[in-house]
Amino acid sequence: MIEVESLTKLYGTHRAVQDLSFTVAPGEILGLVGPNGAGKTTTLRSLAGIIRPTAGRIRIAGHDLEREPVAAKAALAFIPDEPQLFEYLTVTEHLHFTARLYRQAVVPDRLEGLLTELELRERRGALASELSRGMKQKLAIACGLLHQPKVLMLDEPLTGLDPVGIRRMKRTIAARAQAGTAVVLSSHLLQLVEEVCTRVLIIQGGQRVALGSVAEIAADRPELSGRGLEEIFLSLTGYGSES
Repeated sequence: MIEVESLTKLYGTHRAVQDLSFTVAPGEILGLVGPNGAGKTTTLRSLAGIIRPTAGRIRIAGHDLEREPVAAKAALAFIPDEPQLFEYLTVTEHLHFTARLYRQAVVPDRLEGLLTELELRERRGALASELSRGMKQKLAIACGLLHQPKVLMLDEPLTGLDPVGIRRMKRTIAARAQAGTAVVLSSHLLQLVEEVCTRVLIIQGGQRVALGSVAEIAADRPELSGRGLEEIFLSLTGYGSES
């Protein structure tokens, strides 16, 4: 699971994230949403151990990220919004290279299963430079899933995917949660978040605005009763009066 306690990140005098606390249990999909510049990417990069928080505590699968960085990072996968691939490695070579990084034996059945699940079998010998934007996204996710992480963090995972790819990607995310993975999904596609996520964390200015299921957030605010996530989001972030 993920445990975040009083996460704060400063860039000079700018507070990108301020005193943010939340948890994500195994099997849960948390939607992380907020306006541009709200601190979503900073939060994800802090959870992934890419940047060091100014203050606060993060635990990944029971490991303190500050004290046990290797164990914590070995238990997670972070898929950024822009896939970071090696142009001159093939699809299969990416997967073998990722397995070596995580000190994992390449299990043929698992590798073939991922290639099939993410529609990469026909492109297994293609170089990353030859792939479309959507196929690069699928390859990045396949690499992230190869070591069967206990924590999965996704930043705009549907970028570049066609409608069929979007449907299958939603199934992939749901399947990992059903298998007990704690998932954080950040996206501006609020319909996706409402459909896939079990809870939603809305942040603005680096601070928590609301946390809970859509129904729970609406129940705490009678004026939002019966509203969908888009209307709730716009209202809570101050854009509700705009056309």
